[in-house]
Amino acid sequence: MTMRESKKFELVFKDRIGIVFDITKLIQNHNMNIISMEVEQEDGCAKVALEIDNAGDSIDNDALLALFSTLPGIRKHEELNRLPQEKRELWSRVLFDWMSEGILSVDARGIINTANSVACRLLGLPYESLVNTHVREVSPDDNILLECVEKKIPVRRRKSVVTSTGRVEFYGSAKPIHNSLGEFVGAVLLMKDLKEVKAMVDAVMAPIEVSFDDFIGDTPTIKNLIAFARKTAELETTISITGESGTGKELFAKAIHFESGRTGPFIPINCAALPEALIESELFGYVNGAFTGAKKKGKPGLFEAAHNGTIFLDEIGDMPLGPQAKILRVLQEGFIRRIGGVEQIPVNARVVTATNKNLGDMVEAGTFREDLFYRINVLNIQIPPLRERVADIPLLIEFFLRQFNQKLQKEDQTISKEALNQLCFYGWPGNVRELRNVIERASILSDSSEIAPEAIHFHAKPLCCGQQCHPVPQTMRERPLKDLVGDYERNIVLDTLNSTSSVRQAARKLALSHTALLKKIQKYRLAHKKTASFWESAQP
Repeated sequence: MTMRESKKFELVFKDRIGIVFDITKLIQNHNMNIISMEVEQEDGCAKVALEIDNAGDSIDNDALLALFSTLPGIRKHEELNRLPQEKRELWSRVLFDWMSEGILSVDARGIINTANSVACRLLGLPYESLVNTHVREVSPDDNILLECVEKKIPVRRRKSVVTSTGRVEFYGSAKPIHNSLGEFVGAVLLMKDLKEVKAMVDAVMAPIEVSFDDFIGDTPTIKNLIAFARKTAELETTISITGESGTGKELFAKAIHFESGRTGPFIPINCAALPEALIESELFGYVNGAFTGAKKKGKPGLFEAAHNGTIFLDEIGDMPLGPQAKILRVLQEGFIRRIGGVEQIPVNARVVTATNKNLGDMVEAGTFREDLFYRINVLNIQIPPLRERVADIPLLIEFFLRQFNQKLQKEDQTISKEALNQLCFYGWPGNVRELRNVIERASILSDSSEIAPEAIHFHAKPLCCGQQCHPVPQTMRERPLKDLVGDYERNIVLDTLNSTSSVRQAARKLALSHTALLKKIQKYRLAHKKTASFWESAQP
């Protein structure tokens, strides 16, 4: 009995009519079967990929090639290891195997036709055990893909599978597949290992590092300040950052930590927010039984947690005198002692402090330790207020607008010359933080691509309706309750309209239908003029 042998060839012809017919006739005349044939037209040529079953005369390759050379118009013929279709299937397999998600697909009958390496790993089955088997055989119970095939609807849920290597948990999302005619032709399941999902969430939630390259400013003052801070970053010396509220003291501290190259964490502590009774236990930790309610195994303090990193003592001017003495000892000796303990624990934490107070005046008043003041004031970074770097305001506005336009999914907005002048001549008691808030409000309230002066609202300027709000006078309390409630409702509607970017958003915030809110706008005669950027009550 003759062994059946499959052979593959590529034949190149000058493109003409009847090529497939001539090939088919030649193959049949020599008692051979065509297993597959693929024709591709390119640059006036026809490339024919051919697989034949040489079951008849068992012609060798040289004889076959000589036979093909008799075909009219043939230009080239050679043997192939793989057909183009096989190459595409191999490429698809390699591509699917490199994907991070598991992929499993079935046809309309539920027969598995695709399974990548991740799917095989999550299910604990080899490729050969999955492909060409019915999906029911993979998992008879709680089968996401089978449910999708049977119900022809998307199915998503968490699933746990016990494999030979242990239990695996993944999130599966199955969707039905339809052809161009809307007919159901199969389904595909994407599987994501929950360990990888957790790692991805942890990466996304991790704080973004800040460097000095992220700071915006072209004024000589801010450039010189950054140059000085870069030089001090790699030193071990304690740094004191001073400046008004909102100037960016913590961002500067984070940049110093990033530029220092320290491998430990950056741990910020707001000294003003810590209750005096808890300051020492939070900073230095405690041992077992140190006080009532202490954990049995004790607890390390934040100085220990910041080992090899940076500890940022924000608002250090608000720290009581008692803890100040212990901070001084840590800075001088490099050791801490937990509350109730006797062991000296070494800590290698860079200390950066910040305050918006005048510590020199506090030393004279006796509210801040003089020795600690000189210990932390070795290198001082004084961040200038925004009113002293007015030339940086346009750059900051451009940066903030770009941020908020992306966040609010708005077209790119610009600032009008009049509005820019208004922002540049303002005193900015809240500095960069206040500027950011003002620009965010302006971006929300402005419906045009250019922000006009009417959209600029400072803290001293009421946002709700342009009218000063006062407590209800005694004379108004004598009015009917219905009228008073109506006034209250009108003000709530006004405030909501002016704090959202559209009527539909305001309706959602008030838990009203769009139609119901429109009726209330009509009832209270509220108007939004094109020349204004806020809603107001129409004049009677």
